[in-house]
Amino acid sequence: MTNTDLREVRDPELPGRLLAVERDALIPLLRARPDADFALPTAACPGWTVRHVLAHCSSALARVVEHRFEKGVFSPEANDRDIAERATWTNARVVDELERGMTEAGAAIARAGGVLDMVALGEWVHAGDVRETFGEPGAYAGDGLPYALELLVHLTRERGHVPLHADLDDADEPLRLGEVDGRRPPARYIGDTPTLMRLYSGRPLAGARYELAGVAERELCLFD
Repeated sequence: MTNTDLREVRDPELPGRLLAVERDALIPLLRARPDADFALPTAACPGWTVRHVLAHCSSALARVVEHRFEKGVFSPEANDRDIAERATWTNARVVDELERGMTEAGAAIARAGGVLDMVALGEWVHAGDVRETFGEPGAYAGDGLPYALELLVHLTRERGHVPLHADLDDADEPLRLGEVDGRRPPARYIGDTPTLMRLYSGRPLAGARYELAGVAERELCLFD
């Protein structure tokens, strides 16, 4: 992987590709788990179980597909209401809705011109939250990681985020993320790509080995 592999301009099909790859990995895993596993608490989302995370993800994608964006959508309060609306659903029904959303939302995100790209990245991160709760290896890795990294690079540049040069274990040359106008010296990260994704998504870092200089961990987080 080199810098030239990651696009400088938005690829409207990228979020949909990420969702499709993640769907093919996550949905079979969920269908194979017993109902008891859906009640497990998630470390990444305090107060939420696996079921809560999945209901949030499926409802968010349903909103994207159906273009339902009332005032306050995706706020903590709105997320809680969406989860509560699915309280009587079976786990299988929640997974069915999630599968449909991961299949159909890509086209809607592509048409939105970029404002919904973060939804796709958030879905991938939440899939990692679920895998980590289940004790699956490579929670924030897998086949979707290259697409998630490409989307992360684009979003950090588009949003004028903190500039950072990442020396990734599996990359041929440093990767540039964030604002590149030269107003702030770039921070430096040395480590693997899954840990970098954890940093940008504010996920637990216990046991992770990496070096970070010129920026505080909290400054990198893209998610509220």
